[in-house]
Order: sequence, then structure tokens, then C-alpha cells
Amino acid sequence: MIIREPSNSKDAKHYTTQRLREEFLIQELFNPDKISRTYSHIDRIITIGICPSEKALHLDQDLDVSKALGTSSFLERRELGVINVGGDGSITVDGKSYTLKSRDGLYIGMGAKEVIFKSDDAKLPAKFYTLSAPAHRTYPTVHIDITKAKQVPMGDMDSANKRIIFQYLHPEVLDTCQLSMGLTTLEKGCVWNTMPCHTHERRMEVYFYFDLPEDGVVFHLMGEPTETRHIVVRNEEAIISPSWSIHSGCGSTSYSFIWGMVGENKTFTDMDHVNIKEIK
Repeated sequence: MIIREPSNSKDAKHYTTQRLREEFLIQELFNPDKISRTYSHIDRIITIGICPSEKALHLDQDLDVSKALGTSSFLERRELGVINVGGDGSITVDGKSYTLKSRDGLYIGMGAKEVIFKSDDAKLPAKFYTLSAPAHRTYPTVHIDITKAKQVPMGDMDSANKRIIFQYLHPEVLDTCQLSMGLTTLEKGCVWNTMPCHTHERRMEVYFYFDLPEDGVVFHLMGEPTETRHIVVRNEEAIISPSWSIHSGCGSTSYSFIWGMVGENKTFTDMDHVNIKEIK
């Protein structure tokens, strides 16, 4: 498991391009028959890419859980959110199987012992994008297909940011301890996400970009509103966003992204808006 330590906003102003990428960019999330894990000390969130191809993969596979988390099992004191961005597959939680087609989601509550990920077709494997956060109580495991997610239209064509926010792990959809998670799709011809931008001092966020062509990129904007920086992100890469940083992006084409938040609350609208005239 890759470990990422917190970064101070004052220090980040002096980072080179390479240092910014080392601190905040997560790459190579989906490797066939492997699990990629990145543990951030920011709110203890773990970003996971799971791509079963020829064989099923267990959540704690090839991981010394007692050393990595100090527990006897991965979800002993954690909860988990999953959205499948690949081919059809399934997740079995303590003997109960859930089918996940592309764009389907699953919430797994604290205390689950055995979690197994499978693909229906090895040639078109599932890609389970997964976030895990510390939890304080157990909530039921819930399957959320995209039709059950709360849909929030945002933006317009004139601003090139017309999009739909699909809220999967959200208080109006299901109960979680602290993890919020959803998927945003941009209309064809739109390239901006989350602009005008914001920060939220009480929560951190991870952005995962996908649906980009091989030669497509997103210029992800981060940093304090008056000290912005950018990181070039390619298909199926993620960005760790500290609470002091804005999180916005402009693509070379339209794309989709999955956002996930943890912190003090689960109030989606709890954010500190930034006047676009103040951004530097």
C-alpha cells in the first residue's frame, strides 16, 4: 500500500511539477488481477483500484492488514464505497453476491469480513473504483445502480460546464458514517468541472477522472484560491485534494469523474465558494 503524508498549504506553493504529482496524483489504479491501494494521512482515506480478470480478488489480498491498519480485517473499523467503471462484475460480501454493471455502485458497512471481487468476462474486466474511510458504526450494505442515485443537473453550455451529478453515497440515498461518493458526467462539448470552484475546510476530497480518450487530458486545478497550481491528469487517474485546496478541472474533451469526500460531515452543500474574480 502506497502511503501519502499530508502537505502543508504554505509548502505546496513551492512544489515543482514533479513534486505536485508525487504528493497528489494517483496513477496505475487498474492492473489486471491486482489491487492498487493508496493510503492518505489526510482523513485516513484509502483510494483503491480493483481489476479482477482471470481470478477473483479479495479486498485484503496481498496486504498485511494488522501492520497496515492495526486491525484483524480490512473493514473491522472502516466502511467502503465502490463504483464500477469497467465491464460487468460482482462483489460478494460475507456470502451475499451483488451484481455490478458499469456505473453501478455498492456501499459496504463496517464489520464485513470477506469481500470478493469478480469479473463476468476476463476480456472485458470490471474496474471497481473504491474508497474507504474510518467508521464508527455499522450501516447495511446497499447496492446503488445509477438510476437509484440522486441526480442533480448543473451548469450550462455557455460556460462549457453543463453536467449531471449522480449522488450515490449521499444522506438522501443511504446512510454512511462519513463517506460521501458520486459520479459526474459532462455533456458533450463541455470541459469544465466545478467552476466556479470552492473549498471545504471541513472535508477533503478525491477526484477520479475517466471516460477520457488515450490522447485526452484534464488540467486539474488545485491550491489555495489565490495560489493555484495545475496537474495534468490522464484517463483513470485520481487526485488527492486537501481541504485547503480548490478542486476543479478543464479537459481537452468531455469526460466523467468520481468524487469522494470524508471529514466532519456529509452535507454536500457545505462548501466555501470562491468568487471567480478572486482566483489567481
